[in-house]
Amino acid sequence: MERQNAHITHRAIRYLLCMLICVMAMASVSRAGPEDPEYDETSIYLMVQDIGGIEVTALINGENLYLPVADLFEFLKIRNTLSVNRDSVTGTFIRQEAAYLVDYTQQRILYEGKVFKLQPQDIIRTNSNLYLKLPYFDQVFGLSGKFNFRSLSATITSKVELPAIRERRLEEMRRNISRLKGELKADTSFGSKRPLFHFGMADWSVIATQRINSTNDTRVNLSLGGIVAGGETTVSLNYNNYYSSSNLPDIYKESGISHPFDERLQFYRWRYVNNDWKAVRQILAGKIYANSTSTIYAPIVGMQLTNTPSTFRRSYGSYTLSNYTNPGWTVELYINGILVDYTVADAAGFYTFQVPLVYGNTQVRLRFYSPWGEERSSEMLMNVPFNFLPAGTFEYTVSGGIVQDGHQTKFARTEGNYGVNRYLALGAGTEYLSSIVRDNHMPFVTASLRLANNLLLSGEYTHGVRGNGIFSYRHRSQLEVEARYTRYKRGQQAINFNYLEERRLTLARPFTTKTFSLFTRVMLNQIILPGTRYTTAEGMVSGALGGIGANFSTYGLFAKDQRPYVYSTLSLSIPVPSQRALITPQVQYEYNKSRVISIRCEIGKYIFYRGYLNLFYEQNYRSDINNIGLSLRYDLSFGQIAISALRGNRNSTLVQAVRGGFIYDAGTHFFTANNRINTGTGGIVLQPFLDLNSNGRWDKGEIKVSGIKVNINTGRIITDDRDTTVRILELTPYTTYYVDLGRSNFDNIAWKLAWSSMNVTIDPHRLKPIQVPVLVMGEVSGKVYLQTKDERKEMARVTVCFYRKNGSLAAKTLSQADGYFSFLGLAPGRYTARIDADQLQKLRLKAEPASIPFSIKPKMDGDIVEGLEFVLH
Repeated sequence: MERQNAHITHRAIRYLLCMLICVMAMASVSRAGPEDPEYDETSIYLMVQDIGGIEVTALINGENLYLPVADLFEFLKIRNTLSVNRDSVTGTFIRQEAAYLVDYTQQRILYEGKVFKLQPQDIIRTNSNLYLKLPYFDQVFGLSGKFNFRSLSATITSKVELPAIRERRLEEMRRNISRLKGELKADTSFGSKRPLFHFGMADWSVIATQRINSTNDTRVNLSLGGIVAGGETTVSLNYNNYYSSSNLPDIYKESGISHPFDERLQFYRWRYVNNDWKAVRQILAGKIYANSTSTIYAPIVGMQLTNTPSTFRRSYGSYTLSNYTNPGWTVELYINGILVDYTVADAAGFYTFQVPLVYGNTQVRLRFYSPWGEERSSEMLMNVPFNFLPAGTFEYTVSGGIVQDGHQTKFARTEGNYGVNRYLALGAGTEYLSSIVRDNHMPFVTASLRLANNLLLSGEYTHGVRGNGIFSYRHRSQLEVEARYTRYKRGQQAINFNYLEERRLTLARPFTTKTFSLFTRVMLNQIILPGTRYTTAEGMVSGALGGIGANFSTYGLFAKDQRPYVYSTLSLSIPVPSQRALITPQVQYEYNKSRVISIRCEIGKYIFYRGYLNLFYEQNYRSDINNIGLSLRYDLSFGQIAISALRGNRNSTLVQAVRGGFIYDAGTHFFTANNRINTGTGGIVLQPFLDLNSNGRWDKGEIKVSGIKVNINTGRIITDDRDTTVRILELTPYTTYYVDLGRSNFDNIAWKLAWSSMNVTIDPHRLKPIQVPVLVMGEVSGKVYLQTKDERKEMARVTVCFYRKNGSLAAKTLSQADGYFSFLGLAPGRYTARIDADQLQKLRLKAEPASIPFSIKPKMDGDIVEGLEFVLH
């Protein structure tokens, strides 16, 4: 009996042990989750529409592709969080309320309250990430994907605007706004830094004229440009022996110039500019230009002070544009054809924009898109005249000097302008001219008013001289209307004519289609004088059709108590591309006597690529004059020569001309002769060099580098292959240019520009030297392993960080499917490699070693450090 009981007890124990083992096994399987299908881990190239491409680690099972959920969403800028155990990804998809959960344990996806069931072969968890089968990205999130097994590449398109696309559009719009305002952001900048003394530019010309039965003359000009005491200095020396002729016409005798090298024929001016100063931005001395109300024919020698910037002002401020459309519609804002902003109308259909305003005419276009694809648009025009100032801005100009009229006439003028608000600008000042017998002090006031976005009114009143007003209107159909009226005080002496009134009306409008373009203008001008008046009228139609240009103009002169005189001119421009020639016939017709009064034909042809030959014949029946002329212009590398001959009824004229220019740069020992106008311009000279020690300076022993590619929106680029320098000529002084070097390409993959773009402020009469450092980058590589109890295997998607000596992060990279990592782009120096601490914490792993120090040495071909190994436990 005891044996039987013992046997029963042993059997019961065995049954209990078997049941316990089964339960533990089931619990173990439950904890482990579903069994993952077999797969191959590899890198593929993923291309996302409107975003770009990226290398990602993916899983392949047969023809099926699995993408890492967290990595893909990170690239698309979709909020995501990968769990510590890598068994779920949570976040929101585009909208805050659109929450999602990709759950490996429960084999499902939760999105916007919907449940999408998954099969075990649809989702895979690895040691580093959670992967989802490609079709589910389309089924759940609308991310349609295609996989090409042969090229190991995949493409994804989205039915909605992804955050990464929106971010890119916003960045592009910010660049467009900066481009409109002329404020492009660059990697580095070089401001104005002028030497105390410098000579850099020169122009010269000689013109000799021989006239049969008349006076011959020779004109010589030499213009010099440099920097004196930090200021732009221009000197133009002129010789003209025509003024010493005994047969000098009366109009030339009135100037008082009697010998060929008269001082009044010369030009000299010193100009100091500092646009960073607020009180005085420009100081000018020498022969100045003054915007005088008085009639002054002779040069003015004196000084001028102003706080007006020397640069071309582009940005004026902003304008709030708001209106209503249909609720939920997308509204895009275009300025002069460039997308600068967009928004979605609210539940009431309301939208608003801050429209950036620029000087001149601005075309504002709105495009409306409904959620179901309907499209509408509207357009408006805004005009900001250049005499408008931004609100709160005050600018002044003070001028004074001696008029070289032979009487030592004194001149002075002071004016100031203030931008009251976006719609109103006011100005005032006074002018003095000692040669006026009475009322030689002339105070004046000005005002400019924007009555509407396309409606402007401006006026000026000068006491004792005149008052004038200008009214301009521009319709959205591009019709322009401008009316000008000036009334002069009877007997005034400041302006050298006796007009009482001037009236002018101008209407203009272009017409454009796919096949032709047309511009029309009608202008009426009336002058009131004591006892009489003159009215002129002009109608013009100009256009092009089939490559042939045409201009038809009709002129009319109407004088009091006289018969009107009306005639028309028809001109054609006929290109002959095969001959590189242009034929321009012209005919004039008089309506008073119903006859042709003049014909003219001109033929121009390019010869030898650098020459231009011109032949013309003209017959004027009304004056009984006929002329025939022949001219030749030829461009040489160091100058330009021209010869012309004219034969008329009673005389013949021969003209020979030669001109050229010089540029000298002492810093780079550069001298060149050209056929351009150089004075009044500036330039840049780029000096690329191999910066072995990465200090940004060209040190002894560092070589020059070729391969620089320059992109700039103006100027003339000259690359010198002998010394690798790049020169950009014919730039406007004091203007800041955006220079892009992003397309540069070097022979060595380890060479990299320290910066790929820059803003450069141009100095006058000087080639600004800029040393462009090319860094020699080092490469580091190694492997990451995962150590388990049984084996050591490669681990992918591990972030390896590289820190500089001071502890700052220099770069980071990801390990590939085989655990290999590499990074090219470390400048010479000491570094420390570490596995990303946040990733280690999420994976609950430790790295051995915790860090690996290494050094990148300065080598011409770049240093390579290999063999770094991290083992994760």
